[in-house]
Amino acid sequence: MKKITKLNKNIFFKSLFSFLIIITLVFKPFKVNAEIAETEINGDLLNASSEFLRDLDFETWQLVAYKSPLFEEKLILRVIGYPGNLRIDHPTNLQVYSGRKQWILSDKTLLNAELVNDGRQAAAEFDLNELIINIDKNRPLRLSLSGVFSELPVPPFVVKEWRSLI
Repeated sequence: MKKITKLNKNIFFKSLFSFLIIITLVFKPFKVNAEIAETEINGDLLNASSEFLRDLDFETWQLVAYKSPLFEEKLILRVIGYPGNLRIDHPTNLQVYSGRKQWILSDKTLLNAELVNDGRQAAAEFDLNELIINIDKNRPLRLSLSGVFSELPVPPFVVKEWRSLI
């Protein structure tokens, strides 16, 4: 009789342990990070950080940060609107906020012939170099592009990727 009770306890604890592992995996998803990968930009293969984010109006945007050979290897942020029918007027500076700090990133789109000749006009490029040089932590950022989106949150793991490109 004692052997059956010990066997039942072992089965119970093994089942409980398995159940807890499954619950942990289901309700605690794996952390997803942006990745630096070779990406074709302006006809060249460049290391870039690429991430899809949603603004507060639930519109999806792709943010691609890369060192541009067109701009003396400065870090450039390309913002691409989806589904692609949005037109971004140029020049429009990008405002970046972190807490009480604010930066204005200059619009470099008209200096990129590939984007100027793109009839969709759903992408813009900004000089990200000064911002990345001036921040010392992977802090969350909020982007604002007048007439396009009022607030696009950028999580710290994306900022970390951008900083690693410098």
